[in-house]
Amino acid sequence: MAKLRIAGTFSGAVEVDLDEWTVERLREEVARRSNMAPEAIKLICSGKVLKDDDRGRKLAELGVKDNAKVLASRNAVEEGNSLRHELMAEDERNTRLARVRAAATALSKRHTEGSLPIEDFNLELEDQSGKKVNLGSETDQQAVMMGLMLHTNGKHLIKMQNYKDALEVLAMGEEAFSLCNPKVIEMIDNVPILQIDMVWCYFMLRDISWLSDAGKRLVRARQGIERAHGKDSFRVRLLQGGRYPELALHLRLELLEGVVAYHSGEFEKSKNLLTSAQAKYSQLQVSDEALSVLLSMGYKERQSKRALRMTNQNIEMAIDFLVEERSKREQKRMDDLERQREILEQKQYGVTANRKAVDLEKLKELVSIGFEKALAAEALRRNENNSHMALDDLTNPEMNATIQHDIETKKRKKRRQELDAAVEELVSMGFERSRVVAAVEACGTTEQALTHLLTQAGMEPPPAPPAAITSAEPPAPLHNNGSSVATSNNEEAAESSSQANGGGEERDEEMEDLLARELQTTDALSDYDIEVTQEGEAINEYLALLSAV
Repeated sequence: MAKLRIAGTFSGAVEVDLDEWTVERLREEVARRSNMAPEAIKLICSGKVLKDDDRGRKLAELGVKDNAKVLASRNAVEEGNSLRHELMAEDERNTRLARVRAAATALSKRHTEGSLPIEDFNLELEDQSGKKVNLGSETDQQAVMMGLMLHTNGKHLIKMQNYKDALEVLAMGEEAFSLCNPKVIEMIDNVPILQIDMVWCYFMLRDISWLSDAGKRLVRARQGIERAHGKDSFRVRLLQGGRYPELALHLRLELLEGVVAYHSGEFEKSKNLLTSAQAKYSQLQVSDEALSVLLSMGYKERQSKRALRMTNQNIEMAIDFLVEERSKREQKRMDDLERQREILEQKQYGVTANRKAVDLEKLKELVSIGFEKALAAEALRRNENNSHMALDDLTNPEMNATIQHDIETKKRKKRRQELDAAVEELVSMGFERSRVVAAVEACGTTEQALTHLLTQAGMEPPPAPPAAITSAEPPAPLHNNGSSVATSNNEEAAESSSQANGGGEERDEEMEDLLARELQTTDALSDYDIEVTQEGEAINEYLALLSAV
């Protein structure tokens, strides 16, 4: 057997039988060791390109000798194809990221400016208790909502271990948050958590070039968490009734701080941080005994582990936590049903000249002092929800009469449209138009008019349709900063939606629905719900490195 020294796509020696091996067989062996396709490999020996021989001549016959050096390079055509595929993949990635940004921008804008929802859900900012909150101005709320949607998408990419794309999306989220008033941002912990998630991506990519940036981000994250949670998490402990939801988050923070300190040569600081993180890791390990108690009570494994981690393994507190979470979900369901009713009511009143929905709170105020609801709603709609101007119109006899006349005119127009539609539907079935018009005007509805026409013709009327089956169950609740509400799909709702959408603005429904579904899988404590398995492995890895220093 002879040896050939290979360099290029693969470096090393290959044992060959020069009297048996062909160029094709050598190329296949080099390709296997290079983890490439054979057609992508070009072989050069003694300044000549080794080509497949049609007559099946062996390497020895082609002048290849023992211990010869063979250069294996990437085929130029294949290299071009590979580069082209890489560029296409990068273009697709950039397009997707651009769609994520555009969808988050569109959703946050629509759901903060007071427009009627044009999709089957409504997004609202909420605190950890599920209460609706208004953070600063409309611009601030839009910036926060957009940041939260992008942060949620980034976290889903992290779960899929797509850390590169996650970093890009998290950077977009950071940019969105930066558009908000700093005083508003200080009130929430979402921004420091986003900083930690970005550094986690750096760590999982094992990219040491981000070391300096990671250190700065972690400093800001610690400051932000302390500001939002209070010293030693006092505020969180108070709000959460003595629970420890933030423990896993602090573990990840200390681990990353320890990693940065290690690579910066601060070994003592790194050891202290990692040791503290290790103690938290042990504290978060769920015992089989405690888990079995909750499982025996009918709770699911994931819910039980989460409850035990967030209550420092206290079984009684974990049970209280699970009961409270169930109660919150039920209250959320009821709130979503009420919001659904409100949206359907708002659709009846139309939109203002600036395409805003009628403000129901201001409507209630006017109704409470004696004005008829439809009349008060129309006054608000005409005056861009300005209560004082609406009240002036309502108390002005001439303007009040004008508004009432317009309401009646709209009702007659709508009724006329419904009757015309019913006529056209029945005429399309073959009935004579004059008889259809008379039947519709006499009966009022398409079904009753059809029955009347069939009876006149001596035909059996169709059986009554079965009662509609409806469900009171709304879509799943969104993130701690959102609420999902179903809306009607009827013609009137569609018309109002079109008006609210500015007359047909194009939407990326696929991406918007993706972002919404991701929000539906999160809740108020999702940011703190970390399994910590990978963190535990990383702690052991770096403590072992420190022991060798």
